[in-house]
Amino acid sequence: MFVMITYDVNQKRLGKVCKKLRQYLDWTQNSVFEGDITVGALNKCLAELRQIIDPEEDSIYLYRVSNPRNIKKDVIGVEKSPMDLFL
Repeated sequence: MFVMITYDVNQKRLGKVCKKLRQYLDWTQNSVFEGDITVGALNKCLAELRQIIDPEEDSIYLYRVSNPRNIKKDVIGVEKSPMDLFL
């Protein structure tokens, strides 16, 4: 499945969240990761993120895309992490 994850976390936890997401997805922009991932890997990633964040202060948004062929992605300016299979 294709997912996009965005986050807004306290500066103290920013590095840990970013590092964790890099293990599973492609970094495309500050606080934005995307890519193909299995359901099992996604569940593991989310469980690990829950151990890092403070749910009273931080937020993580998960967008699940069931058919990524229905998405058109346009980048204006520098594309930080080009994706070969996306578009």
